[in-house]
Amino acid sequence: MRVLGVDPGLTRCGVGVVEGAPGKPLSLVGVHVIRTSPDDDIGTRLVELERDLDALLDDLRPDAVAVERVFSQHNVRTVMGTAQAGAVAIVCAARRGLPVALHTPSEAKAAVTGNGRADKAQVTMMVTRLLGLAAAPKPADAADALALAICHVWRGGARARLERAARAAEIARHGGRQGGKPG
Repeated sequence: MRVLGVDPGLTRCGVGVVEGAPGKPLSLVGVHVIRTSPDDDIGTRLVELERDLDALLDDLRPDAVAVERVFSQHNVRTVMGTAQAGAVAIVCAARRGLPVALHTPSEAKAAVTGNGRADKAQVTMMVTRLLGLAAAPKPADAADALALAICHVWRGGARARLERAARAAEIARHGGRQGGKPG
């Protein structure tokens, strides 16, 4: 499975692509940081982000996209920019029919370090180790995007299998009728 992870942001948007499967070695496909100027208006910045994400999706051809779920912060302006950048990533993926998953920062941290409260240095160190990189990805947005991709490779595949099994069991319970509705 090839997963594109997105650590959304307007000034710096981390994008990392990882290939692998649960229980198998991971490999780095690519890592990028998309930058937009805080001096530009919001519309221009979002269009630049969309253009760059579209180009990366075309070049790197992921099977799925994992975006960091926006969480509450004290700075509303930062939350809004993060949410807008995340929405652009979701739209770019959806336009291609790619499945999109949202993972919280603590889920990504727990996936790569075993601790949902790990600091950025711990996440970066483990991403570097897990991917067998000679140097740590910089800035932290790049490492965070890779952590999201790793999280999805390891957790997203299992989640999808469980959902498929639950749907199959539901269909079997209802004699081939989905949702229990009369056919």
